Amino acid sequence: MTTIAQALVTPQVPADPDAPVVDESALRYFAARGDAARLQAEISRLRALYPTWTPPADPLAVRANGDPQLENMWQLYAQSRYEDLRKAIAQRQATEPAWQVPQDLLDRLKLAEARSSLTASSDRKDYEAVIRTAAENPSLLTCAETDVLWRVAEAFADTDKKGRARDAYAYVLDNCDSPAERVATVQKASELLPPDMLDTLLAKERTPPGGQPEFETLRDDLARRFVADGNTDPKLVVPDKYLTRLEQLADKQDKASDALLLGWYYYRRDNLGGAERWFRRAHSKEDTASSSEGLALTLIKQNSPGEAENVLYRWRDTSDGTKAAYMASVANLLAQDPPPVIQETVLARMAPIVIAARDAAAAQQFGWYARAMRQPATAAEWFGAALNWKRDDEPSAYGLALSRNDLGDRAGLANLQRTWGQSSERIAEIGRPLNAAAGQPAARGARQPAEVPVQYRPTAQQVPDRAPSYTSPAYQQPAYQQQNYQQAYQQPAYQQQPVERAPRQQQVAAAPAPSRVQRPAPARASAPRGCAVDADLRGGTPEQSLSRGWCLMDLNRPLEAVQAFEAASASSSQVTRSDAAYGRSLAYLRVGLTDNASAAAAAAKQPNTRAVELQSAILSNRAVNAFKLGHYNQALIALDQRAQIVPEQNDLLLLRGYSYLNVGRRPDAVRIFQALASTGSADGQRALADLIYPPEN
Repeated sequence: MTTIAQALVTPQVPADPDAPVVDESALRYFAARGDAARLQAEISRLRALYPTWTPPADPLAVRANGDPQLENMWQLYAQSRYEDLRKAIAQRQATEPAWQVPQDLLDRLKLAEARSSLTASSDRKDYEAVIRTAAENPSLLTCAETDVLWRVAEAFADTDKKGRARDAYAYVLDNCDSPAERVATVQKASELLPPDMLDTLLAKERTPPGGQPEFETLRDDLARRFVADGNTDPKLVVPDKYLTRLEQLADKQDKASDALLLGWYYYRRDNLGGAERWFRRAHSKEDTASSSEGLALTLIKQNSPGEAENVLYRWRDTSDGTKAAYMASVANLLAQDPPPVIQETVLARMAPIVIAARDAAAAQQFGWYARAMRQPATAAEWFGAALNWKRDDEPSAYGLALSRNDLGDRAGLANLQRTWGQSSERIAEIGRPLNAAAGQPAARGARQPAEVPVQYRPTAQQVPDRAPSYTSPAYQQPAYQQQNYQQAYQQPAYQQQPVERAPRQQQVAAAPAPSRVQRPAPARASAPRGCAVDADLRGGTPEQSLSRGWCLMDLNRPLEAVQAFEAASASSSQVTRSDAAYGRSLAYLRVGLTDNASAAAAAAKQPNTRAVELQSAILSNRAVNAFKLGHYNQALIALDQRAQIVPEQNDLLLLRGYSYLNVGRRPDAVRIFQALASTGSADGQRALADLIYPPEN
């Protein structure tokens, strides 16, 4: 049977009488221990020292030297117990002064100690010591010591001697034959050398007969590495050959990780077309947080924030990066000009996230959007929330002042002007008369019609450049730092969808939208003082949170009241949980979040009267919202559902009449308007008159 040792050496040729005397005892120990690596290293060492020497066919057959103490010393050497070996040598020299240590053992011991010292210096990153030790022990710099060569190359690279590092790696590729060590050499070099020096090493590639070039697979990994490095450094330019190679890999292998690397690379260089292409490829392959974040950021920059919000919604809380990107999509969606008609379900899912984050910038933009939708009360609540979360936010204060003016709340406007008048001229000028000739505010006290100044319309801020925050199988990218994305927007007035013409080209005016139903809170103990100031709404007992919620509702701060009621819902008391669900539903209704109000109402069992009250209010809001969006059949469905539990009031009857008219049910519309007119309703009489005597164009 062929032994390990026999497989590692060449067959022995007839002895040469002029051959040098070589100490082969080390071969015997390594072969006996089955240490193939050290056996081969010893053979390489002896060949370097004695070029004409031929290794024995069977190292195990090497004759023992008949010296048990020396045999023990070689064993200590084989076990890397160099300190013990030094002690054994010293002890024998003390007891046998005439004994001579074999020079081969001394040379090998010195070399082993130098290797150990160099390795320790490398591990503690003392690179100057590594270079010094290597220079003093050139016998270490052989193919038998590739680990030493790698450590020396690293030391050169980390002491700004890249050229010498390249030479050390090149020595391995020029002189060493182990395929695994050759590939590992290029891999290590790729982490420390620039691409041009690496190309020099790749040129030393070998191609076995009938096989592929030895570094072919490695080139794929290098392309991924270089592109990943480019994602963290936008100034780094990846050579085209590596970028093209990765694109070809992504097309061929269809890996989401490759597409993601390319998406971030192009995004960081403002190539939005390329970024979108690869992010969409990655997202369709694997819907992950990183692919969604990259695609969303690209869509925001391409002015498609609605799709960005939808893509990123499920991943919004994955990291600081996804959270910031989601808030940016919300902000830009609300900021579009002209303002889009955003589905109620989308508004309902965005609003609680803004509330939970206490994000003043996004709340402010909700305020501008509500004001554009002709909802001044809701706008005032959002602006007020933004100002409570960020006391020095002048744009939110300005939006709140405009909304107070829209509502005719002179006292509220005056209070804001007293607070902000000295620092914000535009807030001070709200409600002042305008100089008709010059278009400027007239002097205080001038007798001219009072008008509101030109409405505020800030410009949308660009989405800041962001680094990727994803983890691929091979590369870990640092999460990017969240940046400010504060934006303030004033949108033009929402255009009501026109109603259908009646027969004989009779034009019917749109019905006025009834105001949202507001219900008083149930009987409760007086609210504690201090709920007007910022506080941790999660602190205290559930009962204290409930009282704080009602206090905030009294202060017209429903967005903060929602959080207080949520904290109260953790109570063990069924009554407290019921009151908390009731309060939360009312708070959501006050800011127009109907779906959230419905979910809150169902969170805990309610008394029958309160359940009816909430359900009728929710259905009223749904009918009004559907009518505003031109979904007249949906408005009628909501009204029919509401009519089954409570009588229909005049403003909703008027809404029903116009809904009938818009879906082509003119007789039903006439019947409703006649019933309203018979009660003395001026709106019903006007609607009926417009049908019978249409106004002339």
